[in-house]
Formats: sequence, C-alpha cells, structure tokens
Amino acid sequence: MNLIAHPELLELLAASHALGTLRGGARRRFEALAREQAPVRAAALVWQGRLASMTELQPSVVPDPAVWTRIRNMIDAEQAKIAIERQRDAANARDADRSRQPRQGGWLRSLALWRGATAAGALATVLAVTVGLNLRDQLHNAPAVQYVAVLNDDKDAASMLVTFDPKKKQLVLQRVGGFKESDDKSLQLWALPPGGAPRSLGVLDNAPGLRLAASESDVHAVPTLAVTLEAKGGVPPGSGPKGPVVFKGALIEKTI
Repeated sequence: MNLIAHPELLELLAASHALGTLRGGARRRFEALAREQAPVRAAALVWQGRLASMTELQPSVVPDPAVWTRIRNMIDAEQAKIAIERQRDAANARDADRSRQPRQGGWLRSLALWRGATAAGALATVLAVTVGLNLRDQLHNAPAVQYVAVLNDDKDAASMLVTFDPKKKQLVLQRVGGFKESDDKSLQLWALPPGGAPRSLGVLDNAPGLRLAASESDVHAVPTLAVTLEAKGGVPPGSGPKGPVVFKGALIEKTI
C-alpha cells in the first residue's frame, strides 16, 4: 500500500510507532518504508517529537501518601493469605486424602492471586484514565504542522527535522543527528525557491531544538530547504550563502 496516498493511515501508523503500540511485522514494515520514503520518515519523526515534548511539559505529580499505604497494605494482605494457604496445603499434604487437597490449595492460591490482580488492575485503570485525560488535553493543544522537511547530510542520514506551525507562525527545528559545528561557525537555514536566489530563514544556535519566527509566505511553494555552515553569526542580511551545504531536504506540505 502507498501510505503517502493515505495521509490519515500514515498519521495513525506514525503515532502508533511513536507510542510503541505498533509491533511485530507491522512495525518492521513501517520502519522499512520510513527508511525508503521521506514523507513516512518525516511523519514518524514528527510524532516522536510530539510525544517527547509532552513528557517534558507534563508536570510531575506526587501521589498522596495514603495511596502508597493502601498499596502496601494490599500487598501485605495478599502475601499473608498466600502464606496461610501454603501452610494449609502443607497440613493437607499429610492427610490421607492427598488427591484432592492439592487441587483445593491450588485453587485457593489462584483465588488469592486473582484477587491481587483485580486490585492491581483497578489501580492501573485509575492511573490510565488520569494519564489519558492529560494526554488528550496535550494532543488538543499540540502545534499544527503544515509543512515538514527531513534534512539529510551528504551520507543521506537524517540530521534535522523542520516543521512549520501556521498557528504560531514559526519554524520548529530539531536536530536528530550528531553534527556539531565549531565555536567559530554557525548554521544558517535557507529556503531554495524554484528559479530564485536562496532566501535566509534564520541563523541557528547549537541547541537541540529551536524556533524561528516565519510566515507561510516564507515557505509556500518552496520545494527545498538547506542548511549551510557559515562564519559565526551567519552571513549579512541580503547576502547569499557563503559556506558549504551540510544538510538538505525536500519541504513537504501536509494536511493539518
């Protein structure tokens, strides 16, 4: 199936891959497509970035001490039940009717384990609902993505993910490779319009993530983005790139 022709399915698979729910052969096939097709690779990186940023923004919550007390009491109670049942089994083993008592003891042990599993399942359900509500709110407030580009180095390895958020009017850049410029150099992002001179979109610092102010006109109808290695601070406004191109990739418009 051509995933590029089915954007909704591509988004679902990319989200499942980032969450870890896409497994087995389906996960291997998706990763193979991501290596071969830039739009699939871009969708996977976008969702990885979304979920990574959510974990950073999620405030830590300290459970009430009573929660841990109840959990500890539940565990102690179940352990005590299991210990009692083991003692009862040992006594029954000495009785004459050995053919039935082990089954009774085993059934009682299973009952204790199922009770413990039920209590743990109820606690997990409460935690899942709480996390799910927080995740729903964060997904609702997640930035929109109208344009996306995966910039590769000269070895065709993904080095930078670039997305454009039309709601906040900004380019979001995330380094995904190991490239690091020296202290006397700067990276500069360029739009390469067809039939026109390169247009600077901003000078990058050495942070893993960066946001640059931009309008849709800066990226509309731009097929390619490039990053050059320039002198510290980048080239003066109005000048074209002076240094070598280190990253380059197609800019793809996608459905928000």
